[in-house]
Amino acid sequence: MKPKIILASASPRRKELLKKIVARFRVINSGVDEARISAASPAIFARKAAICKAKAVAAKYKRSIVIGADTIILLGRKILGKPKSRKDAIAMLKSLAGKTHKVITGIAVIFPGPKIVSSVAVTRVKMNKVSDQEILDYVNSGRPLDKAGAYGIQEIEEIFIDKIEGDYDNVVGLPVRQLQKILSRGGK
Repeated sequence: MKPKIILASASPRRKELLKKIVARFRVINSGVDEARISAASPAIFARKAAICKAKAVAAKYKRSIVIGADTIILLGRKILGKPKSRKDAIAMLKSLAGKTHKVITGIAVIFPGPKIVSSVAVTRVKMNKVSDQEILDYVNSGRPLDKAGAYGIQEIEEIFIDKIEGDYDNVVGLPVRQLQKILSRGGK
């Protein structure tokens, strides 16, 4: 019997992306508090957070394949997480406007046994210079408040995005091609 697959995430975007490569899976929120995680670099942080999320769920579902992921936005040396308020979202979007930033997603897959395979995907995104009104209109929609860096690329691409170097799905929240390689190898 093949092990069941579980996505350890509350993100509706990750759920939609995983559907591209996995027909049937469960979604279980890990409940991990990312604020308690520390790491030497943003990439290590993203990977560590993904592993923590996968482990939290895998501890209860030992016979399943559990996928954890964590996405952060890096502008220079500053990590931009999810905005705490509308004001915070506006400030984040203003800081990103006209600049290139990195979207870093850590992924971790725990196979029964357990065997942990983890990876990091990095995509560079250059934003257009946008007006204060365009930022305000987007923030007033309420959509950026649950997203790292205060934006969902699929919602703002036409106006805000100038160029993407790397995996588009990574910017949405899950590097699907990278994850598919890990799953197809079965932890080997």
